[in-house]
Amino acid sequence: MSKNIESLIPHRAPFLFVDEILSFTNETIIGTKIFNEKDNWLKTTFKIFDFIPGAILIEAMAQCGGAGVKLLGITDGIFGLVSIEDAQFYGKAKFGEKIKLVIENIRLGEKIIKQRGTAYIDDKPIVEAGWMCVKIS
Repeated sequence: MSKNIESLIPHRAPFLFVDEILSFTNETIIGTKIFNEKDNWLKTTFKIFDFIPGAILIEAMAQCGGAGVKLLGITDGIFGLVSIEDAQFYGKAKFGEKIKLVIENIRLGEKIIKQRGTAYIDDKPIVEAGWMCVKIS
């Protein structure tokens, strides 16, 4: 399933961290992201390491969740991230690796969205977290 992510969420390059939404239901949203040479600006964060910062991976999950909710047609408007809870880091994602983003919808309301996600590399979890977004316009 390929739909222009920019038509779903307000994020733009270089801060757009979802390539594709693979599936979306009221329960689960699944998407992907590959950080490549156009994302080289992230390498300045940890010059001696070749991995994506954890905060960026959480942002990718939140963006994936937002794009999926928009595809579901449940909410309208722009939502902003207001809290992150229970973030756990298990591994790392390197540039060029395909990251699978699996998002669980906990609450889908007109003004509040609560989700939890896990990012995977080769079916191994690398980060999981929960977050809440509220409608800002």
